[in-house]
Amino acid sequence: QVQLVESGGGLVQPGGSLRLSCEASGFFFSAYYMTWVRQAPGKGPEWVSTISVAGTTTYADSVKGRFTISRDNTKRTIYLEMNSLKPEDTALYYCARGDWDDARSASGYRGQGTQVTVSS
Repeated sequence: QVQLVESGGGLVQPGGSLRLSCEASGFFFSAYYMTWVRQAPGKGPEWVSTISVAGTTTYADSVKGRFTISRDNTKRTIYLEMNSLKPEDTALYYCARGDWDDARSASGYRGQGTQVTVSS
């Protein structure tokens, strides 16, 4: 079955960096777009970034220039390199198979998430 497992979250000071990972299994990974989504307490899911099959990347304006998404098909893993972190980046970050429409679909596949907290 499809499984997505995130790791790499934690507590970091403003201005700091973290690298999130999402390891996938149960499907032909290299044939799918992959997406990072975050959800802050009391708010709805927010699209963060998507990487295409060919490696084309797109970002939400709120993270553009600070976050970098990448994928390693040999490891069936996507990454999210997060720099210059701000308190407003605090959220549960999770990965999803497909693009943003797939990620927010009731039938979409998502991981359980990894918590990122940015605080001094």
